[in-house]
Amino acid sequence: MDIVVVLTVIASLFVVIGVAEPLAARLRLPYSVILAVIGSLIGAGAVFFLRTDLTDALNPVAEAVLNFPIRSNVFLYVFLPTLLFQATLGMNLRRMLDDWVPILMLAVVAVVLATLSVGYALSWASGLPLAACLLIGAIVSTTDPSAVVSIFRSISAPRRLARIIEGESLLNDAAAIALFGLFMGFVMFGVPDPSLGDALAQFPRLILGGALAGWFAARIAVRLMAMINGHELAQISISVALPYLAYIGAEQSVGASGVIAVVAAGLTMNLAGPGRLAPTTWANLREVWDVLAHWSGALIFILAAILIPRLLEDVRGEDFMLIGVVILSAVVARAVILFGLLPLLTLINLSPAIERPYRAAILWGGLRGAVTLALALAVTESVRVPADIQRVVGILATGFTLFTLLVQGSTLRSVIGWLGLDRLSPIDEALSRQVVAVALQTVREDIARTTENYELSHENVRSEAKRFGKRLDKAVKRAEARSGILDRDRVALGLIALAGHERGTILARVRERTISARMAEQVLPDADRLIEWTRSGGRAGYQRAARQSVAYGKAFRAAVLLHSRLGISQPLSQMTADRFERLLSQRLILRDLGAFIEGRIRRIHGRRVAVLLQELLSRRMDMVETALEGLRLQYPGYAEQLERRFIQRTTLRLEEREYTAMREDGLIGTEVYTALMQDLVARRAASEKRPPLDIALERTELVRQLPLFADLDDAALRRLVRVLKTRYVNAGEMVIYKDSPASSVFFIASGAVELETAGQTWRLGRGEMFGQMGVLLQRGIRSEVRAIAPSTLLVLDDARFRRLLDRSEVLREAVRQSAQKRGIEPDTLVSGKD
Repeated sequence: MDIVVVLTVIASLFVVIGVAEPLAARLRLPYSVILAVIGSLIGAGAVFFLRTDLTDALNPVAEAVLNFPIRSNVFLYVFLPTLLFQATLGMNLRRMLDDWVPILMLAVVAVVLATLSVGYALSWASGLPLAACLLIGAIVSTTDPSAVVSIFRSISAPRRLARIIEGESLLNDAAAIALFGLFMGFVMFGVPDPSLGDALAQFPRLILGGALAGWFAARIAVRLMAMINGHELAQISISVALPYLAYIGAEQSVGASGVIAVVAAGLTMNLAGPGRLAPTTWANLREVWDVLAHWSGALIFILAAILIPRLLEDVRGEDFMLIGVVILSAVVARAVILFGLLPLLTLINLSPAIERPYRAAILWGGLRGAVTLALALAVTESVRVPADIQRVVGILATGFTLFTLLVQGSTLRSVIGWLGLDRLSPIDEALSRQVVAVALQTVREDIARTTENYELSHENVRSEAKRFGKRLDKAVKRAEARSGILDRDRVALGLIALAGHERGTILARVRERTISARMAEQVLPDADRLIEWTRSGGRAGYQRAARQSVAYGKAFRAAVLLHSRLGISQPLSQMTADRFERLLSQRLILRDLGAFIEGRIRRIHGRRVAVLLQELLSRRMDMVETALEGLRLQYPGYAEQLERRFIQRTTLRLEEREYTAMREDGLIGTEVYTALMQDLVARRAASEKRPPLDIALERTELVRQLPLFADLDDAALRRLVRVLKTRYVNAGEMVIYKDSPASSVFFIASGAVELETAGQTWRLGRGEMFGQMGVLLQRGIRSEVRAIAPSTLLVLDDARFRRLLDRSEVLREAVRQSAQKRGIEPDTLVSGKD
């Protein structure tokens, strides 16, 4: 086809794409539904004008549309990697880990169940080979979440719900396309009835091979991009190449799933990119990918929709019955997951609760889209697939897609309204009235100052003030007469607003470069968790999320095990340095929140709520300070290095602001400004490098500072450091259970614990020990020990403790004093006798 014709068609499609979005908003229909309708109309119109005798004038246009050089491999190799890669870049991975169970259930288990349900139902109803029926099941099990997610966002549905659907869509496509490739192979090579075991045996190779290929490609790309810092366009260009190379490499070289490879590459880039690229580069890279994905998604949809009339040319009466079988079996399979498996997982605390109305909306919002049409097109183009199977696959996949788009998609908003998901809760409605009243009061004060400054006409000012005053009085009366907000609800709403402002503060600090983009990726999920847990659990949920933000996570514990068992210290060093910077960032952010409480929340919710929120904020700051102080004691000097790094970043930001102001005021020219900025960029790059943390060296200094080991010489101290084991415990975690065997003595390096024995309670802090009584009395533990703050404990086994006791007079004296407090004969303890 002539290049001029191709360019004309593509340019015209971009015009259609530009018109479709505002049209969808005006008609209150999902964007994908509008694209499908327009594409189908274009395809049908082209067929009509090519075959009609009315006129031949439009034949060249119709032929250009119908013979446009677009094939399924263009969808799968050009458009699909773009969509998948952009989706992974935009995901909040750390928050999605909180919901990994429902995401995997909907994305993997539901896909497998839908494939089997549709496949076996079709095999029973049609008499087609089982392999072909399972192939159809895999094709129709992919979902297009864009419609339901956009509607959920427009009605302010919980973020968790939109996150679950987005995560489902990403892994859903990967799992479904992997199954498609599997069953496509069976159909092409004439395996009519493959065993489930044969199919599943190949599945791990597709998944694991693709994941490794994508991870490897992304690591190389990130390393290369980090080497060329300062060349933003070059870095973005490498990111554009990454998903295609990962896809082709996995498919052609490894024989694995290219879709999985792209997903793995995007996830790796999502995790590693913010820490290796400049914040502005990362932000611009994300924006470029947003545009590419928007174009790719729209083009794949409209081009696939143009082919719909051609796919439905040979439709027969019995095909409508088979389409009904596909619809029914796919909906039933999805309903089993949503209303059967997910509630069961919620009962056993493996999945967050999803309310029934939202599950119903997810069920009805399971639209199919361009990926389904592209996979069906791939089957119809394959010469190795029998013609009768090509026809059935094309018709059933297209018919099912049209049903979900035209029936489910067009009624989705009405269904959401019928379920009551588009209405504010009584609390939110009452709050909105109060917000309006407070906002109008602020506007009145600001407009009064404005009229004074500009010396406006007194008559006009009085007239407008009178009209505005009536509106304000009405708003205040509505807020006071029907407030309907209990004090506990005011507290919860205030905490949600506070967490939202905290999130905004984090983003502002990133823009100012006082907080790195890599660190923002860690603290932003904490703010999101505060919002969501407060919505579900009120004040208690907020406090639980606040405690988790300073707790030692599972990954940190795994790093500790690697260090203690295998001597691999790099992960622990990295995560400890991350924890230092994270706590410093949290402290910086929390200090900015007090003014927000006094300036905003107090005006909306009143003085009592503001005072309570200040108390909760103060407790959070105390938790952060306690955790930070513990790290300072563990690793003396390192926190000061990070604080100096923060000061350097702030200085550079202020210096950049001054240079920019001078250039705008005409005090310096472009040449001078460019030279100054080049020097500043070099110094900023140096300040971005975080100082290294030597775990072994810092641990020696830590042990040296503990008073219990003050009289040990350097050689004895080094031997002790080698045999001490480190244990990290969170607040509330049990360290020693009553009646457990006495085999170790614990020294508190940082934090605090509570010891309870015989009805008495003691609190022990840094530098103190516990567990020594059970070891020296040679009996089971009679006490319970629980951490009351995030704590770092140094653990020594009983034999080494006894040898250390023989060499250290300071340690023997500490044991004697501890024994006297509990009414035990000290000499008996030290000698080791009963």
